[in-house]
Amino acid sequence: MAPRVLVSDALSPTAVEIFRKNGIEVDYEPSLGKDKKKLLSVIGQYDGLAIRSATKVTEKLIQAATNLKVVGRAGIGVDNVDIPAASRRGIIVMNTPFGNSITTAEHAIALLFAVARQIPEANASTHAGKWEKNRFMGVEVTGKTLGIIGCGNIGSIVATRGIGLKMKVVAYDPFLSEERAEELGVEKVELDELLARSDFITLHTPLTDKTRHIINAQTIAKMKDGVRIINCARGELIVEADLVEALKSGKVAGAGIDVFAEEPATNSGFFGLPNVVCTPHLGASTTEAQENVALQIAEQMSDYLTKGAVTNAINMPSITAEEAPRLKPFVKLAEVLGAFVGQINDEPIEEIEILFDGSTATMNTRALVSAALAGLIRPQVSDVNMVSAPVMVKERGIIVSEVKRDKSGVFDGYIKLTVKTKSKTRSIAGTCFSDGKPRFIQIKGINLDAEVGEHMLYTTNADTPGIIGLLGTICAKHNINIANFQLGRDRPGGNAIALLYLDEAVPQAFIDEVLATGKIISAKPLRFDVSA
Repeated sequence: MAPRVLVSDALSPTAVEIFRKNGIEVDYEPSLGKDKKKLLSVIGQYDGLAIRSATKVTEKLIQAATNLKVVGRAGIGVDNVDIPAASRRGIIVMNTPFGNSITTAEHAIALLFAVARQIPEANASTHAGKWEKNRFMGVEVTGKTLGIIGCGNIGSIVATRGIGLKMKVVAYDPFLSEERAEELGVEKVELDELLARSDFITLHTPLTDKTRHIINAQTIAKMKDGVRIINCARGELIVEADLVEALKSGKVAGAGIDVFAEEPATNSGFFGLPNVVCTPHLGASTTEAQENVALQIAEQMSDYLTKGAVTNAINMPSITAEEAPRLKPFVKLAEVLGAFVGQINDEPIEEIEILFDGSTATMNTRALVSAALAGLIRPQVSDVNMVSAPVMVKERGIIVSEVKRDKSGVFDGYIKLTVKTKSKTRSIAGTCFSDGKPRFIQIKGINLDAEVGEHMLYTTNADTPGIIGLLGTICAKHNINIANFQLGRDRPGGNAIALLYLDEAVPQAFIDEVLATGKIISAKPLRFDVSA
């Protein structure tokens, strides 16, 4: 029986034809994504679901999708898909990471001009038969400072356009190296400096726990009076009520808003403000972009459903069927090692070295490197995958090196990840035992043997008595159960580490209390995807 695909959002007719030419039965229902009840009732009939942003692939929908094998998102953002739920059901989630980058960047520049010259308000006034030439006094962009928060694929395109407009461009991005910044012609700065210096600020960062509400009352207070803000990324990057107040007070002179915290946005504090230009999430809405991402996702889904090939998968590595059984546990290990460093590191990364020792050196190390890079970046860029991670790292000018060597220790094979920043070098090593589960075997050069759990706590301290009791007491106080507790030190009385496997996440109050004891140098809560 031929695979069956449902297209529940508006896609190019050419994409529908691609499915059919590949022998796939396709139902094109572009309004179905907005009808949750009807979609829920029919989703069980399909092997594939092709979507844009309107369809919400919730856990409830996934539970009803008894035959679903793949979800294809025509575009980059997958925050409308419950990826953990899909992973648990063995459903692959694909996206098209780079199909609409130019279009979104151009829309940001268009909004910048519209806000600078009050074009929508002036247009409405003129159409109304008024001639209010003195009412609309704009500002030039030439010579102004453009601050870019997030200088990845889209942000870097905006940077080149800004430079072409003779603007001074500054950028904040933890993954942007000095070399890449110099190549782009931008000045790499910290967030507070960007806020203080910029005449225009444009957001191009993904939505993560670290970037959510990055624009709020406190950060707005650090900005220049009369700054103008553009958002074509994600609505939740801004505390909308705070920006509305700043627009009303004049602290922020204007804003261009293409994305909202809740969409479709039918009632927003931005509506009706004369210094705000709003568009209905049009960042990717050009004929070229719509065609590109639609055709790309149709090809990817067709290749998977007919040939088993996996491309641009968020939750599954690109691995051939022959090597999968042996490689899969080490792909998970590489991701976990990267995720460990990604969660404890808070400085721009300059170099990454991945060492493959023993049996791991004979594997598909390209897939393992990609998995490690994806794990490393994911705490900052939630929708990264094994395909896009190497590109993102390269764009940021980070040097990646790979070392292979024969077996050198007690383990048949292991992977060691070393990350260098301007001031620190962090390293972690791990292996897989016969059960196929990843384990940490060395951190900061200190040997240990730690099982990987969903919720963990990593601490550093001087090697003194009482650390086990201290951490155990605070865990008990907060009713947090310890599943496993591993310790290590470089020498008696020297540097020591602790790695706790916990039954639940620790709250910030827990971390504050641990640090307040004065006996713990650092304490970092960690979270890992331990699903198979």
